[in-house]
Amino acid sequence: MKLLQSIFSGRNRPLVRAIGRRYFAADPERYAKRNYANNISEYNTVIGSVTAQRRHYLLRDVYDDMVLDGVQPSRDAFYSLIIGSMKGARLQDVLFFRDEMKAMGLVPDVSLYNFMISSCGKCKNSDLAIRILDEMKHYEVKPNGQTYMCLLNACAASGRLDRVYAIIRDMTAAGLGLNKFCYAGLITAHLNKKPVTEDTTAKILEYVERSKEWSSVEASSGTAESVMMGVTEEELYNIVTAEYSHRRSGFMNKQLTVYHVAFHACAELKNVEMMETLLDMLKKDGRFPDIFSMIQVLRCYLNSGDIDRGVQAFEDFVKALKPPVPVDLYVALAEGAMVGHTSKGMQVAQDTLLKMHSDGYFLNMHIGSNLLLAAAGEKTGGYTAANMIWDMMKAQNITPSLPAVEAYLKGLQDRDIPKDDPRLVLVSETCKNLRMRSAPRQF
Repeated sequence: MKLLQSIFSGRNRPLVRAIGRRYFAADPERYAKRNYANNISEYNTVIGSVTAQRRHYLLRDVYDDMVLDGVQPSRDAFYSLIIGSMKGARLQDVLFFRDEMKAMGLVPDVSLYNFMISSCGKCKNSDLAIRILDEMKHYEVKPNGQTYMCLLNACAASGRLDRVYAIIRDMTAAGLGLNKFCYAGLITAHLNKKPVTEDTTAKILEYVERSKEWSSVEASSGTAESVMMGVTEEELYNIVTAEYSHRRSGFMNKQLTVYHVAFHACAELKNVEMMETLLDMLKKDGRFPDIFSMIQVLRCYLNSGDIDRGVQAFEDFVKALKPPVPVDLYVALAEGAMVGHTSKGMQVAQDTLLKMHSDGYFLNMHIGSNLLLAAAGEKTGGYTAANMIWDMMKAQNITPSLPAVEAYLKGLQDRDIPKDDPRLVLVSETCKNLRMRSAPRQF
C-alpha cells in the first residue's frame, strides 16, 4: 500500500496495509493527510489510474481502503474494478468483486458477466466460464451475442474444440451469424487442442478462407459499456492482438483479425509452409501484411530455426516500410534469433540490439525484461547478449522484472566468475531487493 501512497499522494504517509490498522480516532487534519481518496468519485479516479498503470494487483487494496473509509462502492466502481482485474488476468479478484457486488444487492448485468467470462478465457478456465453462463441463467440475465463469443474464445483458449463446435451450433440455431472473432476462436481452438492432428493446418486455412464470407453488418459486436470502459473487442475475446489493439499508425489492420490469429498459429506450430500459403492468400486478396503479421512471419522462420530466412524477411519488410522501422520488428528479430541459443542466432541478436541502439531506440521494462529472460538461457558462449541487455537497461536506470533478473543471475553464477565481480554483486543485490519487494507483507 505504500506504493499506492506514492502514486496518489506524493508524500510518505502510511496507509492501512502498510501499518496494519487505521486510526479511526485521528483528528480530521491528520486523517486528511493520510488519505489519498475521500469519496466515490476520487476512488473511481484512483481505480482508473491503477488500471492505466497496469498495477492491477493493487485494486484489492484500493477496494479495502474504500470500504474502511465507509465509502459505498457504486455499480460503476465495480465495473472499473472487474475490468481492471480482467485486463490483469486476475481471475480470483474478478470473482471476489463479483461476490462483493452481489452481497451488496447488485446483480451483475450482461456486460459484467461477459467481462467475467473473458477473464476465464485469459486464465484458460473454460469450466468456470460455463458455470458463469449457468449463473447468468439463474439470475435471469439474458446472454447476448457478445456473451457467446466470449464463451467461444474462452473454450478455444483451453483447446476445447468440442465445446467450441457446440457453441457455434447454438449460435447458428439462434440465428446469430458468425463474424471474424468466431473464426478466430475456431483457429485458436485447433491450435490449442492437444495433440496437434494432421488436419490442423488444413482446418486453419479453411477457416481463414471461410471467414471472408462474414458480412459487414456483423463487423462490430461491441457494446456501449465496452467502448466506454476502454475495452476493445480484441481484449474482450482474448485475440492474440489484444495487447496491440489500442495502437495506431498502422501497426495492425483490424480487418485482418483472422489472418493475425492464423499467422500466430503458424509461428507457434513452427509451420513455415502454412505461413507461406497464408502470405499467398493475403496477396490474392490484394492486401499486404501489417506489422503484427510481419512479426509473426519473423517468429515462424526463427522458431523453426531458419535464421537466414528470418533475417532476409526482416530486411524485406524494412525496405517495404516507411521509416522509422517499428521497434517491435527489431525486438521480434532479436528475441526470435535467440531461440535455441545457437552461436549464429546470438550474434544476430547482438547485431540487432546494436542497430536498435544506433537508431535511437531504448528498452523499456517490458521489452527489456523479455529480451533478458530469453538471453539468460544461453548455457555456453560469452553471455554477451545478456550482458548487453542488462547494461542497456541499467544505462536508462531501468530494473528488469524479477523472473528476468533471477534467470540472469543464475546464468552468471553458472559461469566461472569471481564472487566479488562487480556485475555479479550488483545483479545479486538487485535480485535480493526485488524478492523483498515482491514478498507478501506480514501483519
